[in-house]
Amino acid sequence: MSHQKVRTVMSTDVTTVHEDTPFKDVARALAARDVSAVPVVGRDGRVVGVVSEADLLVKQGTQELDFSRSLLRWWRDRRDIRRASATTAAQLMTAPAITVTGDTTVAGAARVLTEHNVKRLPVVRGDGTLVGIVSRKDLLAVFLRKDEDIRDEVVERVFTRGIGMAVNPATVTVDVHDGEVTLTGQLDLRSQLTLVEDMTRHIDGVVDVTVSMTYQYDDTRGHMPDAMVVDITQPPRVR
Repeated sequence: MSHQKVRTVMSTDVTTVHEDTPFKDVARALAARDVSAVPVVGRDGRVVGVVSEADLLVKQGTQELDFSRSLLRWWRDRRDIRRASATTAAQLMTAPAITVTGDTTVAGAARVLTEHNVKRLPVVRGDGTLVGIVSRKDLLAVFLRKDEDIRDEVVERVFTRGIGMAVNPATVTVDVHDGEVTLTGQLDLRSQLTLVEDMTRHIDGVVDVTVSMTYQYDDTRGHMPDAMVVDITQPPRVR
């Protein structure tokens, strides 16, 4: 998933709160929109933090803390204890916010979600102002692409424009079923096997790739037949 951008899948209808929004109003905002987190924005529209359900639940959880425990345990939980007394979004929020831009790829946003173990990411402009929000569900939407759309893009990006100078698209077959791509046919060079598999895996919506292709020449041994040498100073020939 390397081509589709966050701006094409994000939601622009975003519920936000301000730094001085009271605790109860933050909870109401989460419940009303059935979301797991809301961005906290300053008066200038810039995202300054995020309040999640987990941040709110700290108050409930700390009601059962054993304050007679060791000093070390208390020191470890001091952040939660502070949040338990929070009354505004500014006191509750996690800051700075983890964000992406509209130009971030879907794959890039998915990595950020995974690395930080969050469910939603505010989408911001270069100056930090909010333009949308993207969720795990939004990112998974790329896997709902129609098989025929995936096939057309594989043919175009991989075999026509990707390595089209050395591959005749008529010599290969691209089959797609439920996002799983099977490539058959013949390539000119052995090294192209890895290349076409890698390029295909980076097409939006591809779940898996099986390459069952043959090749004419093994260029991995350091020898290229004269017929396969390309003069890059000359325009490509149409085969």
